[in-house]
Amino acid sequence: MSRPVIVMPDAVAVVTGYLRKALAGAGEPVPAVSRVPTPRPERFVRVQRVGGLQQTPVSDRPRLDVHCWAETESAAYDLVALTRALLGVIPGVRGGVTVYRVTEVGGPQWLPDSESGQPRYALAVEIHMRGRAL
Repeated sequence: MSRPVIVMPDAVAVVTGYLRKALAGAGEPVPAVSRVPTPRPERFVRVQRVGGLQQTPVSDRPRLDVHCWAETESAAYDLVALTRALLGVIPGVRGGVTVYRVTEVGGPQWLPDSESGQPRYALAVEIHMRGRAL
């Protein structure tokens, strides 16, 4: 008997899709993207996979860096604080993908953008999510 082939979800797509809706629902309709947009908006959130491991034969635990840019340092902090809170309640089915849990592995840190000088905060999370059988 052969084992089913399990494909892990695109964690960045799942999280950015969730954040776009959740941020808008919280009154902050800012772009949640995987790359810095051109032209660069004043406020946006970028999610980038920076590693992680397969948790079980049917689930993944990607590590994601989440960066929040805004027009001032305090606005960037407010955006990262809201994003952090929204990520804390991501478990459930998101975009058809089961998300089991999120673990913060690096809390908010001040990280001004060296290219633009724009205020930015960042945090890091690991998100445990289920794959799908082919």
